Amino acid sequence: MPDPGDLFLFATIRPKPAHFDDARAALDSLVPLTLAEPGCRVFAAFQSGDAGHRVLHLFERFRDQAALDLHYAQPYTRAVFAKYEMWLSAPVDIVRLNPISLQASAQFP
Repeated sequence: MPDPGDLFLFATIRPKPAHFDDARAALDSLVPLTLAEPGCRVFAAFQSGDAGHRVLHLFERFRDQAALDLHYAQPYTRAVFAKYEMWLSAPVDIVRLNPISLQASAQFP
């Protein structure tokens, strides 16, 4: 059963058209590194299905705030964030999600 202290996050990343492929590749490179972090439970990247809206999305689940802070402190995460300063048309929009029930959150191991 999931821990009630787990953090669920949904991020929306809006790259400038000229940097979409760069941003997508950078995000893709983060996935295996982040999944190897001890406090990461889920780190899944998505692209909007509408070809006219080239937007990236990220669903994240971390054990707790300390695990998320550790993720943000990693050199590979900081390097992508630094590139995002040039590549994105807007700041990353991060929404913290609260599961309605722990049973629902069990669907995301």
